[in-house]
Amino acid sequence: MSTPRNRRPALPAALLAAALLVPLATACSSPDGSGGTGGGTSAGQRLRVVMAFPPAQAMSPYGDDAVTLSRLAVIEGLTALDADGAPKPALATSWKRDNDRTWTFTLREARFQDGTKLDPAAVARSLRAAEKASPKPRVLSDTRLTVATPDAGTVRITTAAPDPLLPQRLANPSLTILSGAAYADGRVNPAGHATGPFTLTEVNGAVSATLRRNDTYWGARAKAPGADVRFVADGTARANALRTGAADVAEYVPLSQAPLLGDGLVHEFPSARTNGLSLNTRHGVFADPAMRAAAREAIDSAALVKGVYEGRADTAKGLLGPGVPWAAADRTAPTHRARAASKEQVAKTGEIVLATYTNRPELPEVATVVQQQLTARGFTVKQVVRDYAQLEADALAGKFDAFIQARNTLLDTADPVSYLASDFTCDGSFNISRLCDERVDAAVDKAAALADTDARHRAGTAAEADILGTDALVPLLHERFVQGYDESRVHGVSLDPMERTLITADTRLG
Repeated sequence: MSTPRNRRPALPAALLAAALLVPLATACSSPDGSGGTGGGTSAGQRLRVVMAFPPAQAMSPYGDDAVTLSRLAVIEGLTALDADGAPKPALATSWKRDNDRTWTFTLREARFQDGTKLDPAAVARSLRAAEKASPKPRVLSDTRLTVATPDAGTVRITTAAPDPLLPQRLANPSLTILSGAAYADGRVNPAGHATGPFTLTEVNGAVSATLRRNDTYWGARAKAPGADVRFVADGTARANALRTGAADVAEYVPLSQAPLLGDGLVHEFPSARTNGLSLNTRHGVFADPAMRAAAREAIDSAALVKGVYEGRADTAKGLLGPGVPWAAADRTAPTHRARAASKEQVAKTGEIVLATYTNRPELPEVATVVQQQLTARGFTVKQVVRDYAQLEADALAGKFDAFIQARNTLLDTADPVSYLASDFTCDGSFNISRLCDERVDAAVDKAAALADTDARHRAGTAAEADILGTDALVPLLHERFVQGYDESRVHGVSLDPMERTLITADTRLG
């Protein structure tokens, strides 16, 4: 398949933005939540939000759509995370550890958006459904949960093995708590059945969604009456929507557009996101460790940071970048297990398929530069570039030789050991490299079992070194985030390095 540059219609970016966003600009007709006149700035007006990733699983909470729901303040779990990644109360007001495998959580008084009461049975139903989901949410890839309801105000959760991270784990968006009506006909529908400050009222496929303020929310009432959300994969179109006033908040502004928008519209902050080249260790050319080593040696991270990200990124330091501040102090250099194949040996291999997605605007250009670097090493490379929703299943099924993704290493539990488990162990549910290595599994298991923070960090970086030694993933760079909004009239947008939040109860125009 050709690159997106060849597949896209030959429209100037401004016209493309206009074509995509006309419905967004006209969707607001009144400040009471039914719609607005568009373009105004009075408090109480609906928000107009442009998101990068369209729903991939019809807003199921068991995949990446859960993050979208969390970023739109629709769903909640028993816990949430503070700025340091520590657990804080959400639908549970408190918790205690009964023994090494069992915890008791006390529930707050709250109602779901459909009016039914939050109770232990609802919590148990939601967590059991997540446990049985297929595929299982990444956050559960290294543990199993058993839920009991001992009385009217608490739930007791037992893990298969000691899990010191359970309170952080329960803050993951995939472990959201929904009412019983959300579970019907073998599907899970969060629309109108969650507890957050905004209610999801409508989803129009991969195009748009509508939110309404939840006036029965247990916490602070949302300051905006609702939001009209558009899903626009084209980054330039998102930036143009912000520039022309067709959107109030634009998610993931392309770095190339940041200088054009200016400081008042661009908000850059550090992230825990590592862009990596996952190599298929089970099938094809990269089943040979020597070929993976050759691919690693071909990559020039500094050239990617300078040429694609215009200096608004950090060169690769491993799997865990600057967004994981303790990693640099604890990191040990990996010992690579294989000697790289020569250029002549590489040239004898067949064509490899390198895939990435359009939703992060820099990734297609990264893929082009990586293709050039691999070609210089002797590989013959074909690109596949599509929307993420069209790629994820194929990537997980191992249909590509190499896959470039931007992965938040703290997204699942705010602790990177869960990321290492889900992405690089034999039973990992997001193992795109399809790595299955006893040494890696043992190192990750050791780190996961430790409760002492410093010891866990040291074991985590040791596991990182073991993974890097296999060359199953070649780190490319560490991203910085750029969110777009006019700080003179849009307030309360969350700039969250862990990407759990964006629109909050406090987000408003005025």
